[in-house]
Amino acid sequence: MNGPGVRWTTEQVLALAPDDASRKAGGKLSTAGPWSEAGAADGAVWGLCKGSGKKPYQTVVDTAGPAYKCSCPSRKFPCKHALGLLLLWAADERGVTESEVPEWAGEWLEGRRKRSEEKAAARTGGDDGGAAAPADPEAARRRADRRAARITAGATELEQRLTDLLRGGLAAAEQSGYGLWEETAARMVDAQAPGLAGRVRELGAVPGSGAGWPVRLLEESALLHLLTSGWLGLDRLPGPLAATVRTRVGLPSVTDGAPVRDHWLVLAQYDTSDGKLVTRRIRLYGRDSGRSALLLSFGAAGRSPELGLPVGLMIDAEVVPHAGSGALRADWGRQFGPPGPIEGPPPGGSTTDAVEAYGRALRDDPWLDSWPVTLREVVPVPDRDGGWQLADADGTSALPLTSAAVARPGLWKLAALSGGGPVSVFGECGHRGFQPLAAWAEDIPGTVPLT
Repeated sequence: MNGPGVRWTTEQVLALAPDDASRKAGGKLSTAGPWSEAGAADGAVWGLCKGSGKKPYQTVVDTAGPAYKCSCPSRKFPCKHALGLLLLWAADERGVTESEVPEWAGEWLEGRRKRSEEKAAARTGGDDGGAAAPADPEAARRRADRRAARITAGATELEQRLTDLLRGGLAAAEQSGYGLWEETAARMVDAQAPGLAGRVRELGAVPGSGAGWPVRLLEESALLHLLTSGWLGLDRLPGPLAATVRTRVGLPSVTDGAPVRDHWLVLAQYDTSDGKLVTRRIRLYGRDSGRSALLLSFGAAGRSPELGLPVGLMIDAEVVPHAGSGALRADWGRQFGPPGPIEGPPPGGSTTDAVEAYGRALRDDPWLDSWPVTLREVVPVPDRDGGWQLADADGTSALPLTSAAVARPGLWKLAALSGGGPVSVFGECGHRGFQPLAAWAEDIPGTVPLT
């Protein structure tokens, strides 16, 4: 619930779905027909959904998390029953009325909220805000030293591979094919440097990426050389940049500093998959601090990440920042109340301001793919090459949309919202262009998710 008696919108519910199939399946369960004993109270929604068996599925949602519990065998979070229940709750007050929490739902809600408080306290280190110490610090130090040595050996080997590439000429990369790069990536995995392995795989795919690939190959090779050089000279780097290099080569990102309490605007949530791991990214903006934050949640292939927040709402909560130059990554901490509506878009600027913001961010993290920005008074328009761009309403400049954004349905939702007029758009500005994630129009209330 947004607050006592205030319900989410259908779009906010659908934004929580792990995939399109779940959206479609949840939509089929969004009517009162399959549900019985449905109710809502104190930030929770519950109901019994008729299934193929004798017993109905017990479904309960803690909207303050949000978190989900269903007796069905689905491995998705939320499952189609939770989505259907939330859609019914969002659309039909008569279908889900305020009532007393049943015992089966109350037990889970009480246990879930208690565990949530304990987890948040553990993440923030209790009252002092520090991280919990490892059980055996000396053993942990030895493991870290052994891994660092493996990464150093891998980085040294990769430097030699890049040197051979340049000495042999970039044209040789197209002739040698992808196999050599995949072999190099496998060696980086053996060196316990998954970040380097991922970049090597991306590098191997560049020769087959179309016209202009030699320039892109040289650019990516330079960035990879910068990263390996940064690791090999880690002790000479400033603390924040050294933390960024560690994260980029593949070491775990660690929290750093006290929790930051704010009224966090949930601006976007989207999933990406590499076939083995599903990564969920949640973009936040602090209304009071003016700080941006990025939450990451992971799920194994076939399982949705556990953390999910309703896009278009504002939550009074703590986040715990991670170390690094960019200072965006954070962990979700304690929540101090139910979500509420967003009053409007975060502060923003022109397309030129967005590019300048990304440029400043690159000074701290040269490997940054994109930076969160809000564009004000922009109009989506097609360009002459078949793509789209967001143009400043005064016609001074424009930002091209990424090829991925042009291929997604969110573009047409944005164009319809605009209707040829100016809108505000939140998204990610990077070297590939602009990826729109949410939008606002003056004459239409609420946040419109574009993912």
